Order: sequence, then structure tokens, then C-alpha cells
Amino acid sequence: MDARLARLRGPVAPKRHNARTIAALTGNPGCARRAVLDAAGVDKEALARGVGFPARFGQSPFAIARGNAFEAMVKADGCAELLRLLRGVLGDDLTAARYTDLDPADGAEDPDLRHAESRTALTAAGAEAALYDHPLLRLRLAGRDVYLEPDLVALRHHGRYHVVEVKSFPVIDGRADPAKVAAAAIQAAVYVLALRDLLGRPEAVSHEIVLVCPENFSNRPVAVTVDVRRQLTVLAHQIGRLVRVESILADLPDGLSLDLRADATGTPTRPAAELAAALAAIGARYTPGCLSACELGFFCRSESGSSTAALGVSVREDLGGVETVDEALALAEATCTAGADRAEVADLLRTVARVYAEATAEAAGTAEATAEAAGTAEATAEAVGTAEATGTA
Repeated sequence: MDARLARLRGPVAPKRHNARTIAALTGNPGCARRAVLDAAGVDKEALARGVGFPARFGQSPFAIARGNAFEAMVKADGCAELLRLLRGVLGDDLTAARYTDLDPADGAEDPDLRHAESRTALTAAGAEAALYDHPLLRLRLAGRDVYLEPDLVALRHHGRYHVVEVKSFPVIDGRADPAKVAAAAIQAAVYVLALRDLLGRPEAVSHEIVLVCPENFSNRPVAVTVDVRRQLTVLAHQIGRLVRVESILADLPDGLSLDLRADATGTPTRPAAELAAALAAIGARYTPGCLSACELGFFCRSESGSSTAALGVSVREDLGGVETVDEALALAEATCTAGADRAEVADLLRTVARVYAEATAEAAGTAEATAEAAGTAEATAEAVGTAEATGTA
């Protein structure tokens, strides 16, 4: 399988995953295209540019700078402010907790060495409370080791570790943006999985993470605990699915390649149309949510055409296997025969079509009556004006 994935990727280095890309695997678990591309380590951002649909999402420089400043404030003075927050959510006095930054001072980049040093530091910790910043974690993804260098703090408390995530989105009146909280939870779940793998004992890492965010419209931090058990289950399933991409690869053409090589001037060596045709050979499961979670979202949207999947997951599920809008309209208008497996969907569509037609006709009748009344009033006003003018004369 590794050789097949390498041929698909072409003679370029595989794209390294990070917590964001691993967390994004949960966004559309039924997409074979994403599963194959992630397993092969294809640079989806470069691929999107190559087919003429560059990704249009990401953090602004302002948001990145604000996030870095907030994180620096929370971790200042040996994480003094963070310890105060942790004491509030965990209930114990943590002022004596030892703080260790595992980011190498000499700038060493050997991931195997740094991972071993992180393992030694975290497994050798005693029972006392301790904070570990910048541990280098690792996950096995599609047969390869993926190294993760999170800007997080691992807190050892009562013999268990808690993942601490610092985010810059605000908590206003006790509530935060649900989408941003969900994204932070799934990303933290990636770190929980990797930390459990590093320690070799799942029970050594709590399923409750600590999320630290600004409170209201200030930079004053607030901390809450978030249960990520559901995210852990979904992640474990998706990571296991990446390892089992053999069945998907078996249905692809043998010579299929998404070679992204560029020449000396940086110009892609393959035409966009040829690259798009190769990409189209891998089936996709587009949903509107892909636009904010996957670099290829805009390409897949244009490719989906009249597919009912482009209307959202709920619509696709309600239609029960009706794949195109044209087919749905034909069933609604009774211009095609619905088999036994689609009789229920056909009845639903025809009922909706009838109600829509009645509502449209009623709205049109109301509008016509309103226009007629307005015309009569205008004519009456004109007649009154004429009579008054005649009387005055």
C-alpha cells in the first residue's frame, strides 16, 4: 500500500500532518477522496491551486498575533496566571507546581530525539503537580509516524495528565461560539490520543481537557473543562479508517497520479485540466461544511454540479439515496417511475411540491389583489383630484 500511495502522490515529499489536519478528518468521515489524499500525504492546498480552486480560508495575521499575545500572557512568569485558573477549575492549590518547558534551547530539530526526551520527562514525573510546555507528541497515521508540536501545557495532577488548550476566541457572558469550541475540542482530543500513546497508558490522561479563553471583551482569561470522550471515539475511528484505504485504492486506475512537481520557475509541470481529471477519479462526498474544513472544498463544490449533496447533509439524508436535483424534481413532478425503494421519498417530494405550488399560487393571488386594490385607490385619488380641480375652476 505504501508503494501505491507513493505513486499516487508522485515524486514529492509527503505533506506532514498536524493537529488541525488530523482533527479535520472528523468533518466528513464518508469522503473517500480525503481519506486517500491524507493517507498518501498529498499537499491538498497545493493541489487546490493546481486545479484552479485555491483554498480561501485560514486565520488572519491579526488573529494569529492576538492569539500569540494572549498565550504569552497566560504563560508568563512560569504560568502563574494559568496555575491560578487551573486551581479554580480543578479545586486544588497548584501554586507549587513545577513548570518545565520542553522546547529545546539549542533549537534541536531531531523529532525522534525530542519525542524520546518528552517521554522521559513526562513518564519520570513524580506524584507532585507539574506543568510541561511544548512536549513533542507522535501519532501513527496511515502507517507513518506523525509528530505534533503543540502550544499546549500538559498538567500532571493527582497522577493523571490534563491537556490544557489556550485559545483566543472569547467567552462572552459564559458562552462561546459553539463551532469554535467544537473545533478546539477535537484538536485537543488529538493531543489526548498522542499523549496517551506517549505514556503507553490511556488511563494516564484525562478525557477532560482545560480550555482557556479571554473573558468577554477583555484579555482577562477564564478556564473551563470540556469532556472530549465523543471526539476521542470519532478520531480513533477515522485514524483506523485511514489505515484501511486498501479497498478504496483497489478501485482506482493503476496509473493514477497527482504529481505536483514544479519546474525551475515554480510553474506546475501538469496542466490544470489534466490534474483535475486525475483528481476526479477519486470519489468525493461533498457537503457545504467542506468549504471551511477542507482545502479542496471549492473544487468539490464545482464538481458536485446538481448533486443533492451540495444542499447539505440533512437534505441528502432526507432524500434517501436520490443523488441529483434533476432526479428529485422528476420524482416530485411524477415524470419518472419511483421504485419500491423510493416510494416513500417520492410521496414526500410530491407532498412538498403540492404544498409549495399552493403557497405560491396563494401568494401570487394576494399580490395580484393588492396590486388591483392599489390601482383602484390610485384611480379614485386621480378622479377626486380632477373633480376638485374642475370645481375650483
